[in-house]
Amino acid sequence: MRSRPPVVVVAVVLAAIVVAPGAAVAGTGADAGAESNATLVAAYPDPVERGDPGEFVVVRFPRATNTTGWTLTDGTSAAALPNRTLSGTVALSTTPEAAAEHADAAVVGLDGRLRLANGGDELRLEADGETVGTARYRDASEAERRDFEAGTWRPLGATDLAPVRTDGGPATAFVLPDAPDRAVETLRSADDRLLLAGYTLTSERVAEALLAAHDRGVEVHVLLDGSPAGGMTDRQARILDRLSAAGVDVRLPAGPYVRYDHHHPKYAVVDGRALVLTENFKPAGTGGMSSRGWGVVLEDREAADALADLHATDRGWRAATPWQQYREGREFTGADPALGEFPARHDPERLSVEAATVLVGPDNAAGAVADRIDAADERVLVQQVTVGSRDDPLLRATLRAADRGVTVRIHLSNGWYVREDNEALAAWLNRRADAEGWDLEARVDDPDGYEKLHSKGVVVDETAVVGSLNWGRTSRTENREVAVALEGAAVAGYYASVFRSDWSGPDDRSVPTAVVGAAAVCVAAAALVARRIEVGGREGVVGWQS
Repeated sequence: MRSRPPVVVVAVVLAAIVVAPGAAVAGTGADAGAESNATLVAAYPDPVERGDPGEFVVVRFPRATNTTGWTLTDGTSAAALPNRTLSGTVALSTTPEAAAEHADAAVVGLDGRLRLANGGDELRLEADGETVGTARYRDASEAERRDFEAGTWRPLGATDLAPVRTDGGPATAFVLPDAPDRAVETLRSADDRLLLAGYTLTSERVAEALLAAHDRGVEVHVLLDGSPAGGMTDRQARILDRLSAAGVDVRLPAGPYVRYDHHHPKYAVVDGRALVLTENFKPAGTGGMSSRGWGVVLEDREAADALADLHATDRGWRAATPWQQYREGREFTGADPALGEFPARHDPERLSVEAATVLVGPDNAAGAVADRIDAADERVLVQQVTVGSRDDPLLRATLRAADRGVTVRIHLSNGWYVREDNEALAAWLNRRADAEGWDLEARVDDPDGYEKLHSKGVVVDETAVVGSLNWGRTSRTENREVAVALEGAAVAGYYASVFRSDWSGPDDRSVPTAVVGAAAVCVAAAALVARRIEVGGREGVVGWQS
């Protein structure tokens, strides 16, 4: 069995009805096959367990069908379907008890021996010798399921969540390093529940807030990445030791059933509020000691509940390993926290959000952001660490916006690990804009008031997107990410004003005042075509995640 990074695709929600023998049927034998038009939906060829017990093939029967005389074959071996009537979507397996541990459909046992080859197979569903359906796959990876209809592999248990749109409400918008106390103060205010989800946690202040909440009887759960780039630091290990020893539930994805490359979101649920960040829970991030980042506290019970459901889903998956079990036999790397003090040029602002949409990756976040950019009328302001490639779908959506006449500004980090690539990309974008006559400009950051640009923010007309979504393949398709799309002239104007300040370099070039600036936002709002987009559905930087 070979391993490879999981490719996350849309999960199929399966339901099944198994009809007892003797019930009304659509027919039998070959005739039943023709009438039922049974479809091979998916296959799970490579379970983790030794000997591959639990393999299954998913078949959808659109109507009740007697499967007497039916077989499932790979051309060299075959297994018989039961002499009964099946309807709906079922998982067929020669080891049904083991398959029931993995399948999300009712499992039906087969009689015979059918082994799904990890290297590939062509499957045929036959009714009395007549082929009813066929499907093929190759190069199965451990604990991944082939979706025949989508033509893709997905990790077992991958979610298929839709965006959750709420009515918004009061919110506090803030940026870092200007407001280093905002995130911690929010965590300290928990009375009932405190659910923290992050990539890393090395902030002593955040740890103290979690411990204090737990001591007050607050329900506290922490979920962090199990394989951060460069390894986990000894500083984080000491913090998680303290939390776990005090009884705080701390879990990290690990083992063969990990669904995503990285658990990369930065959010917390605090009672009925949602804290969403572009920054990690560490001194350089929420501690305000280094990075430019965006954050928001939403007083929005529906958004908070959506994130609480996500947190429960992710920490309840079989790969979510308790800290004390995770740390056994592991070594940790040394690291020094960021140190620094920066001026508070942008104060937090309490304002009203007209609507908010909770976006989750890889399920729907990238597609939702691209859809919003494709609907832009006036402006797209992008502040990202980097962009994975010139062909990145989010960048392509931005170029399409520029081609429609939308004002576009792309602001990239000067961090040592991305600077060279960002300078090359910015030069290419500016040449392209000159050649096409676009109102588009890209530049690499020249920090002033912070050490490095780390935010992953976008302002599209009157919507600001805040969250963990980097513009690269891994973040779009293989990581767990969280972002919120905040609608309203006031909230978009806040982040646009910060963007304008950051964009201004030593030569004091800036985005045109008519495009950003809170007053200009209100003026432009009157001219905007009203758009309230509800979206559904769902190349990369390698070697770093932040």
